[in-house]
Amino acid sequence: MHPIEHLRYVARAQGADPASLVEETAHALGSLHFDPSGIVVACRRIVERHPFTGALWWLCANVSTSSEPFEAVWELAEEIRGDRTGAELAAALPDDATIVTIGSPDVAGDGLIRRGDVRVLVLDAGHTATQFFRKLERHDVDNDPVDAGAAGAAVRAADVVLIEALACDSHRIVAPIGSSTIAAAAHAWGTPVWLVAGVGRRLPSGFIDHMVQRYEAITDPDGEHSVDSWEMDVEILPTSMVTDVIGPHGRVSMGPPAIQPECPMAHELLRHSAM
Repeated sequence: MHPIEHLRYVARAQGADPASLVEETAHALGSLHFDPSGIVVACRRIVERHPFTGALWWLCANVSTSSEPFEAVWELAEEIRGDRTGAELAAALPDDATIVTIGSPDVAGDGLIRRGDVRVLVLDAGHTATQFFRKLERHDVDNDPVDAGAAGAAVRAADVVLIEALACDSHRIVAPIGSSTIAAAAHAWGTPVWLVAGVGRRLPSGFIDHMVQRYEAITDPDGEHSVDSWEMDVEILPTSMVTDVIGPHGRVSMGPPAIQPECPMAHELLRHSAM
């Protein structure tokens, strides 16, 4: 596939997990060695098409600010492949734990399949968890779907609630829709809430500001093509709803040190590009 066509494919891809999108984007950007000047424009177009995928912002910010972008892109792809967050989650979970999560978390899922002693209760928001159920079943992990109306009861029975970050800074989390529901129920019942933040999910506040503005523009009831907030795939919630963070270096209490940005603030990514 021609590099430009590859980039168009990545820009239009929907439904893929963030790690796969980073891999595809890395291959596409790495093929632009014939046109180094185009790498910033290509990065800008990718994040415009995937505004809430933090790992792509991380990749594009690091690549577009690097003095050796074509070396950096492969190093970053390798960093995603070597993400230890799933292993750290598996090591941190209590024995025989009951876990509540939502949707189809890729990083948390990698941790859960390493533990044959846990039971996973999954809130299937928008019927997005089908592949996740199949993944758990392939690895003989005990799992049950949970209706939205039973979310509170499931959280009350759980030992830990897991929320996967699509992106975050020290104050805000971009997460799958419904995450605030299980986090609020956990707060009411005193159940710990762990934020699973894999490689590339911790971003400078300027990028999260942009995501919040994009979210508010999409859900603005006076907007030209307004979408109701409950019909979105993502939502924004405060980090105050989380007790701990699981990342590639283990589990730490929620706080600014746990959410240090993993990339520089690349302002050029925020400029609008013609698609």
